[in-house]
Amino acid sequence: MSQPQVIFLDAVGTLFGVRGSVGQVYADIARSVGVAVDATRLNQAFVQVFGSAQPLAFPDAETTAIPNKEYSWWYAIAQQAFEQIGALEAFADFDGFFADLYAHFATAQPWFVYADTLKSLKSWQAQNIELGIISNFDSRLYAVLAALELQDFFQSITISTEVGAAKPDPLIFATALQKHDCPAAAAWHVGDSYTQDYEGAKAAGLKGIWLKRPESESNK
Repeated sequence: MSQPQVIFLDAVGTLFGVRGSVGQVYADIARSVGVAVDATRLNQAFVQVFGSAQPLAFPDAETTAIPNKEYSWWYAIAQQAFEQIGALEAFADFDGFFADLYAHFATAQPWFVYADTLKSLKSWQAQNIELGIISNFDSRLYAVLAALELQDFFQSITISTEVGAAKPDPLIFATALQKHDCPAAAAWHVGDSYTQDYEGAKAAGLKGIWLKRPESESNK
């Protein structure tokens, strides 16, 4: 296997993960405002709502409009998840709760860095391989990477909300490749989603590497 010019990586689920589960984090923040919910049921609702949502991408959106669109997208996800378990009406101020929740996910607190992340990044860096991120996340990713002290490893960060296309759309891979002036055949993409990362990368001409993490790693 020849050395690539660039290795791209997914972010959530690949470099770092959520402590416990998204439902647990949502439930913990809800408890802080006096709303008690079952974290397991809430996580199941979140997974269902998130999985059926439109991609987190806004084609043709003005750059200045993207932060508000990101916020509204996630607001709808959270609102529907709480509504699905019959807990939405328990909030005296859901808007205020969501503002705190959204800000929380821009910090280091709800995340943990996988044990193999730093070792891999340092190894590739020592080999002078360029590194980039391709993620279907929003602009909070920049703050999260800084909080987790990962940002300095990467020469590029390409996110779906800025490109206007989400993995597995070839456009997001092509956009990332352009930043490195790299042909697709000279790049790898590593990610935990078989469809978005592995198949998406292969369809765009990159070498796709599927990182299938054990379920236990999501509960740290």
